Amino acid sequence: MIHMDDASATRRSYDAVAERYAAEIGDELRGKPLDRALLAAFTELAVDGPIIDAGCGPGHVARHLADGGTHVAGLDLSPTMCALAHRATGLPFGAADMTRLPLRSGVLAGLLSLYAVIHLDTPGRAAAYAEFARVLRPGGVALIAFHTSDAEVSTGRSKRLAEWWGQAVELTFRFLDPAQEVAALAAAGLDLVARLDRAPHPATEHPSRRAYLLLRRPGGDR
Repeated sequence: MIHMDDASATRRSYDAVAERYAAEIGDELRGKPLDRALLAAFTELAVDGPIIDAGCGPGHVARHLADGGTHVAGLDLSPTMCALAHRATGLPFGAADMTRLPLRSGVLAGLLSLYAVIHLDTPGRAAAYAEFARVLRPGGVALIAFHTSDAEVSTGRSKRLAEWWGQAVELTFRFLDPAQEVAALAAAGLDLVARLDRAPHPATEHPSRRAYLLLRRPGGDR
């Protein structure tokens, strides 16, 4: 499981940059057509039940889903992010650690986690993936996204930030190997449905290559 010191540092860091973060990325989906298409497919598959955005940040993705008629709420390690997200969207958000989700087992039709597991070490990601599988109902789906490499950092390596937008932070960004994450998710009980790898949209986001994994908890009627 993620060390508490690491979780505390991540929480403090995102609390510190929350306002600027929301201002910088709050409208990013306008410039991400593949993300919008994946979110549409994800919500079509996650039918007849609630969706949680785990690691929701300022709530812009949850707002996008809600605007399409989806029953969605968000969880984030940073209480300040949650407060900003609720103020901006009116949707329900709560502060929580994704390695210990405050949800009953089998309650979700869908779980979304975009660029949040990158802050967890290998045992932390394994704990989070086990939680994702636990809270999904049989047949429920998950969509997970992460960075895989950029011009400075290769797959399997990480980058540390001590300063971000003029704020002191302690953040580790891990650039993950999709095949290893698929294996870890399978060990947690989630089957791969589809994988998408894409190049960055330089005008919209950090210029990193990214991977998206669509997964399903076995069972159900599908």
